[in-house]
Amino acid sequence: MSAEVPRVAPLGYSRTLDVPFREGVERARKALGVEGFGVLCEIDIHGKLKEKLGVDFRDYVILGACNPALAYEALQEEIDIGLLLPCNVVVYDDNGRTVVSAVDAARMLSIVGNANLSSSADQVNEKLHRVIDNL
Repeated sequence: MSAEVPRVAPLGYSRTLDVPFREGVERARKALGVEGFGVLCEIDIHGKLKEKLGVDFRDYVILGACNPALAYEALQEEIDIGLLLPCNVVVYDDNGRTVVSAVDAARMLSIVGNANLSSSADQVNEKLHRVIDNL
């Protein structure tokens, strides 16, 4: 099965795959693990919108990913950085194809205004880009 070339989007880094949704979720989980991220939480947006609003929405999952060493480094610099953690990776159905997108950590952490976080953000982005590239 083929995949489109990854692309930089306003909020992150993304790739479209010609695989079923569930396979896309599993590929994302596995690629995150290879880069040292654990998935702390999984939010099933499709299921929650159905449950809470009674609406049908495309398959859409948010994976809350964390690399413990990099999170620790960032917390040492800025104790309230936890408000911006974990790093989100979204997986969703797009007309039978699956899109996987990872947050742009540098853009997200730039709102803090602490230049000492830029190294951590760059490391996170390098790893998240490899996650998307290796799907």
